[in-house]
Amino acid sequence: MNWKNKAEVPFRSSSAKSPVRNHLRLNSQLNNLTMNTWTIFKRELTSYFTQLTAYAVIVIFGLLSVGLAFTFGSFWRYEDASLSYSFFWWHPLLLMILAPAVTMRLWSDEHRTGTIELLGTMPVSMGSAILGKFFASAFVWLLALALTFPIVVSVNWLGDPDNWTIFSGYLGSFIVCCTFLAISSLVSAFTRDQVVALIVSVAICFILTFCGIDPVINEVRRSGSAETVNLLSTLGVYSHFLDATRGLIRLPSLIYFIGLISVCLVGTNLVLKSQRA
Repeated sequence: MNWKNKAEVPFRSSSAKSPVRNHLRLNSQLNNLTMNTWTIFKRELTSYFTQLTAYAVIVIFGLLSVGLAFTFGSFWRYEDASLSYSFFWWHPLLLMILAPAVTMRLWSDEHRTGTIELLGTMPVSMGSAILGKFFASAFVWLLALALTFPIVVSVNWLGDPDNWTIFSGYLGSFIVCCTFLAISSLVSAFTRDQVVALIVSVAICFILTFCGIDPVINEVRRSGSAETVNLLSTLGVYSHFLDATRGLIRLPSLIYFIGLISVCLVGTNLVLKSQRA
């Protein structure tokens, strides 16, 4: 009886420790992922600001977005204190060109210089590299959006705007930007040529941007089925983005953007792994 009890104790102890070991292993993997992502993020962010690309994109976006708001956006005419039409409406049009300009070199440059092979020999997972590069490019655009903040100060000085609507518009612009960055990352993983990556990325972002605008929807409604209209409204960026410019953060829109970003980043991972195999 004593021998039986002694045999059972180690067995129960081993079973009890198994979840603890799994938990520690998971924590270790998450810590490694976080640290490696942070390392890639810092390296990539430094590379952006050692070249003219990031500075040029930030300046061009700031000048065009504010300039369009006070000219073609008819800011003074409509007294658009919430900036919904005069300022934010132009953002997807600018981002569909400028966002791919930032990320066209994301993986194309790695292929061209051969550093993609070196990356496979480093103690960094492909997932960490993808996330680090993506977050670095997103930070560049977060900075670009932040530098347009003087227009918010101006409308608050001139009147009494709904600042929640303004914040929601900025959030929508940033999410749209991240979506275009993820698409460009996936396209860049397929080619060594930065120009090809830029052209294809802009074309895809152009289609996603314009398939949901009112003139296209109205034209399809006259000649197409209701299912086609609903499909275009669902796939189009503008139909989801305009909700944010009105101060509405809807769950279906968040699912749309987060889902598209996730699919593109996972696709990037699969493409790069298949090329290394």
